[in-house]
Amino acid sequence: MKIALFPGSFDPVTKAHVDIVKRSVGLFDKVYIGIGDNSSKKGLLSIEKREQMLRAVFETEPKIHIVAYDGLTVDFCKSIGATFMIRGIRTVSDFEYEKAIAQMNHSLAPDIESIFIVSKPGYSSISSTIVREILRYHGDVSQFIPKEAIPYL
Repeated sequence: MKIALFPGSFDPVTKAHVDIVKRSVGLFDKVYIGIGDNSSKKGLLSIEKREQMLRAVFETEPKIHIVAYDGLTVDFCKSIGATFMIRGIRTVSDFEYEKAIAQMNHSLAPDIESIFIVSKPGYSSISSTIVREILRYHGDVSQFIPKEAIPYL
C-alpha cells in the first residue's frame, strides 16, 4: 500500500493546498494531511479548528485522513506507515527551501521519499501567510479559500 503524508500548518487551508491534495490522491492508496505546529509561524487558528476545517473540505474523499501531530515529520511518517512525503512548490524559493528540508529528511529517514508537486500557475501566489494577513485587516479571502473553509475563519 502506498501511503503519503502531506504535512503543513494549513492555517488556513487554501485552494492551492486543495489542488495539491486532489492531484495526489490518484498517486497513492492513502493520503494523510498532517497538521503540524510550526514553531516559526504565529498561528491564526487553533489546531482543532484547522482539523475541523480540513475535514469539512475533504469529507467526501475516502482516501484522505486528517491528523494533527507534533514532533519531527519523518517520525510521524514512520508512525503512520507513510513512505512518501508530499510537498507543494509554488516558486523557486519554495523549491530551495523544500529541497533543503527533503535532503535533511532523507538523512534522518532514507526510506521516506519526498515528492514535489508544482502548483498550477493560478495558485502560485496564494499562501496561508498572505491569506492570514488579508484576514487580519478584514479583507475578502473567498477567492483564495475553499468555500467549505469560510465558516471556520
